[in-house]
Amino acid sequence: MQVDGAATASEIAQRLSVGLVVVGDGAVEWCNAAAQALVEAHGGSWTADGAPVRLLTGVPPGAVRRSVRWSPPAGGQRLWEVTRTPLTPPRVLFEVVELPAPVNGARPIGMAEPHWRLDRLEALARMGSWVWHVADGRLEWSEALLAMFGRPVGEVLDFDAFRALVHPDDLAMIDAAIAEGMTTGLPFTYTHRMVVGGAVERIFECHGEVFRGADGRPLRVLGTARDVTEEHRARTELAYLAEHDPLTGIANRRGITARLARCAADPAGATLLLLDVDHFKDVNDLRGHAVGDRVIRRVAETVAARLGAGALLGRLGGDELAAVLPGCDPAAGIALAERLCDAVAGEAVLVEGQSAVRVTVSVGVVAVECGDGVEASLARADLALYAAKDAGRNRARLFAPDQYRQAVARVGVLQRVGDALDEGTMELDAQPIVELATGHPGRSELLIRLRDGLAPVLGPAEFLPAAERTDLVLRLDRWVLARAVRTLAEPAARARDLRLEVNVSARSLEDDDLGAWVLAQLRERSVEPHRLGLEITETTAITNLDAAKRLVGQLTGAGCGFSLDDFGAGFGSFSHLKHLPFTAVKIAGEFVRHLDTDPVDRALVSAVVGVAQRLGMRTVAEQVDRPELVDVLRELGVDDGQGFHLGRPRPLDGLFG
Repeated sequence: MQVDGAATASEIAQRLSVGLVVVGDGAVEWCNAAAQALVEAHGGSWTADGAPVRLLTGVPPGAVRRSVRWSPPAGGQRLWEVTRTPLTPPRVLFEVVELPAPVNGARPIGMAEPHWRLDRLEALARMGSWVWHVADGRLEWSEALLAMFGRPVGEVLDFDAFRALVHPDDLAMIDAAIAEGMTTGLPFTYTHRMVVGGAVERIFECHGEVFRGADGRPLRVLGTARDVTEEHRARTELAYLAEHDPLTGIANRRGITARLARCAADPAGATLLLLDVDHFKDVNDLRGHAVGDRVIRRVAETVAARLGAGALLGRLGGDELAAVLPGCDPAAGIALAERLCDAVAGEAVLVEGQSAVRVTVSVGVVAVECGDGVEASLARADLALYAAKDAGRNRARLFAPDQYRQAVARVGVLQRVGDALDEGTMELDAQPIVELATGHPGRSELLIRLRDGLAPVLGPAEFLPAAERTDLVLRLDRWVLARAVRTLAEPAARARDLRLEVNVSARSLEDDDLGAWVLAQLRERSVEPHRLGLEITETTAITNLDAAKRLVGQLTGAGCGFSLDDFGAGFGSFSHLKHLPFTAVKIAGEFVRHLDTDPVDRALVSAVVGVAQRLGMRTVAEQVDRPELVDVLRELGVDDGQGFHLGRPRPLDGLFG
């Protein structure tokens, strides 16, 4: 631009396209034509309308190219870029440039500056920042933080207005944290609740740092705030699930054993009640697992309503509940147990479209004295529970030493199982799992058999429940898995690409080393992981959700298969299935047996298939015992089948014969 030598500084300023405004004591003393045009074009004025002036004076000293938004009288929003330069006090020169209109709320490329980039980074990180100028008490909030507070951008939010949004119970804690930081000069942190949008409570995690002047006095405090509401909610839910049963909402085995351990260390002791629903298997078999789940929930509600303050009710698994009564003597415990029996027997569970279901419970009662072990207390309560069952059910029994005699038979069974493992008389049968589309037996499930030649002959249903109450089941599971891996490593098995599946117990889910041990066995014998599969039942997976997720994820991540057995019996696990990385779902046999004649069963199986396909899991129909079922299963899209019609179990040793 050519400028005449006689032109004054004022004339030059008037010719500039950049808006210049001089402000002194909060009022505009001078502005050039470009600045005047900025506001007049949109119905505003530097003198008549104080809003533009407030925007400029809100730019902090030392700021470089600060973005501000002005809402003019003519409507809409204008975006300015402002630079503040101090003149002779109290005058300040502001340089104002209007930026192009945002596109879809985004800043145009090439127009970014450090302040704008910081705003965008804070928004992306879901956090914000604030500055407290100690001398005049002024607070500056970043755009992202105001948005998280539910406040409009540019709003002046003083300390009192901010405190009004904070949960009143958290104010003293915030004051104390900031005061300590001001005194010590050390960074500080706190987490507080805030009401956002007038109703929604959010949780913010805040960090702050104090900056001092040359004289050591605090000049300003810089802080950050991050919305951690969802993280806090997730941690709360995980902490809850760690010690609570997902079906009933009461404590789980971990919660009960922890309370028992505390009571056993207290001289006041406690009384333990072990409750079991009588004939619960009949409820599941005749009414379905969905009704069984409702029964368990109702029994838990009935019992919980009658326990005193300080008592803890939990679900140990299946239909077994436990109540820990701190400071309660055995006489009071047995009296309460008898009242609980009467209460459960007197209530019915209403089932839509069916007659009401009535159940009873048997209760074992044992005194927990200072120094008693948790497992010993549970074992004694279990013996008392067996005594109640043997006496006719729907009653309570107090543990007595002579009840050990009733356990002799079970101990004998466990001895036979242990001896069979030591002497090689425990054997495995294999039952094929057939691909329905081709008729090819893609893999086989291993079934454990006790063939020690002793009388009476014991089947799995007679010795596995006893083993599952002890650590012997852990040895059994590892024995079967090791035998499966050795078989897969044989040349004949490799040549046929043999694939085997092994059932693991609920107790083995609590074995933190099992996954690593299985993978080590596979590596040691150079067996491809995809040739080995594991199975756990639906009930086991839901009852031990965290442990199941850990083991399933570890093994499927390494390439092994993992099936959810007996799935669909009550559909209680649909809400959890998408979070568990199973490779296959085995549909409960109760839905398969009458699939060709029962339209309800067809609908249920179709639903399971649809969900499994969405999740990329294979489906296996259990108990396929008639040829008519095969066509129906194929029609519904079921991948595999297992049952006597498709193949009976035969000894694993003869599988290659």
